[in-house]
Amino acid sequence: MERALYISYFGLREPLVQTQVLPYLRALAAGGTTIFLLTFEPERRKRWDRASLARTREQLRGEGIEWLTSAYHKRPSLPATLFDVAAGALRTIALVRRHGIDIIHARSHVPALMGAIAKPFTRAKLLFDIRGLMADEYADSGHWRAGGLLYRLTKYVERWLFRSTDGFVILTERARRELFANETRPVEVIPTCIDPARFARGAGVPPAGRARRPPPSTTVVYAGSLGGAYLVKELAEFFAVAKECDPRVYPMILTHSDPSLIDVDGFVGFVEPDELPSYLASADIAVSIVKPGYSKIATSPTKFAEYLAAGLPVISTRGIGDIEAQIERERVGVLLDGLDRDSYRRAFDEIRELRRDPSLPERCRALALREYDLHSVGAVRYGRIYAKLGER
Repeated sequence: MERALYISYFGLREPLVQTQVLPYLRALAAGGTTIFLLTFEPERRKRWDRASLARTREQLRGEGIEWLTSAYHKRPSLPATLFDVAAGALRTIALVRRHGIDIIHARSHVPALMGAIAKPFTRAKLLFDIRGLMADEYADSGHWRAGGLLYRLTKYVERWLFRSTDGFVILTERARRELFANETRPVEVIPTCIDPARFARGAGVPPAGRARRPPPSTTVVYAGSLGGAYLVKELAEFFAVAKECDPRVYPMILTHSDPSLIDVDGFVGFVEPDELPSYLASADIAVSIVKPGYSKIATSPTKFAEYLAAGLPVISTRGIGDIEAQIERERVGVLLDGLDRDSYRRAFDEIRELRRDPSLPERCRALALREYDLHSVGAVRYGRIYAKLGER
């Protein structure tokens, strides 16, 4: 069986690691792969004492995961990242040699750079788990200038990573067709998946915020970050238009971002990952408004899979990964023709009509199981590409 080193540039306690990384690794470990997990912990000495480190390490060891940590450095941004890359590459070389690791599994660009630097000094294969097109994402969100120095440097590094890699994981079929149509190395499409059991457990549990909702109401939920590619002004305007169409509309925004970023007459706040399914289950309609751009061909928003698993129809912007094709094919939501009041009004009227179909919630859940199931989709495809890399 393979031995794999999974490198994450996030800390273990990050919600993304808890809901995405660890479930995949547990499934791979249960299938017989020996897993080593290297995370980069912000403020490691402050956030982790010896007792909590030992306790968590022992817990993960019992699940078949050997957890290792490095410190994450934040400022100054570029020098700090380069320092982490160098430290991570040296750590990777040492771990691969010491433990006889076969696969370096790098989650996103920075860990892939660590793995690509380390690879010539080992016999391990490098798996680049592409979580998005980094340079294009920064350009589309307005943080970088398309064609500027940082953009061009990142695209150069990305092309080098593509040449150095033995296999790829990409989030969408659309990106696979665009970027890997003629690729001879192993490529697997693995979207952002969910654990159906997690949502089944939360289906009948009323959330803590439910009491704040005035009955009767039509709860429209948004889950995720605010700002950057996740358009705050447009989201607020959408809720205003929805309330004009139906005065009973109650906005519910579940976010770890600053609640003051958006002004709506409803619930805005953070909920723990374990509570999210019950909040979603209490809603009626879900919304995902994302700034369009080239980078979105490789995007698989976690919120979309979570909405479907909760049986919610989705109002979404066009051009986001495989979502547009799935919504149109499966009739599980409505697509926005633009980011303006008329488009919002048309979409809200259409989804109200769609909700007359009593089979809609079950159709949403069925799509979530077929396309986004952590076990039958995510773990199976990761196991498949690990096997292919082992054969190579």
